Amino acid sequence: MNKLLATLIAGLFATSVYAQTTAPRTANGLTAAPGTTVVGTTATGTTATGANGTGMTAASTGDAKADKDIAKANEKEAKEVAKQDEKIQKATGKATEKKTKAQQKADKKIADANEKVAKADPDNQAKASAKAEKKAADANYDAQKTMIKADEKAQKKVAGANAEKAKAHAKANEKKAEAMAEAHKDAAK
Repeated sequence: MNKLLATLIAGLFATSVYAQTTAPRTANGLTAAPGTTVVGTTATGTTATGANGTGMTAASTGDAKADKDIAKANEKEAKEVAKQDEKIQKATGKATEKKTKAQQKADKKIADANEKVAKADPDNQAKASAKAEKKAADANYDAQKTMIKADEKAQKKVAGANAEKAKAHAKANEKKAEAMAEAHKDAAK
């Protein structure tokens, strides 16, 4: 049980770390370096400011139609990524909420059991204490079970969303490659 919980938590952590470290994309689809902030788009490409403050300009294809198709593919990918990121955030938020409620419910059951022990007659104190321990163990087990289910459900949604993001990225790359090929074909005429 602990190995499963550790695996789920590690997976969630790895996913969040990956999401935070992916490089930002410039307007023309080139990946900006880590620590780079995209500043704006010029007629010849996209200018970005790196971590050291220097500007980087990505070259244009020279073909307006190809540039438009590439920008369109990047925009479509960005929308899909944003949509999937929202799904991930919603799933993890819902899981956190369920886990918090489960823990609060367990804490209340344990507090109620301990209160009964405190109110018990001295003759029945040992029996009440044993009952309270069993109730506490049951409450903790139920809470852990609920937390694991919540994490499991969130992980499925996160995995699905990440798959959709990867598909969107692959599709955008395909469209960009097609646009570049068309631009090269037109240039060769």
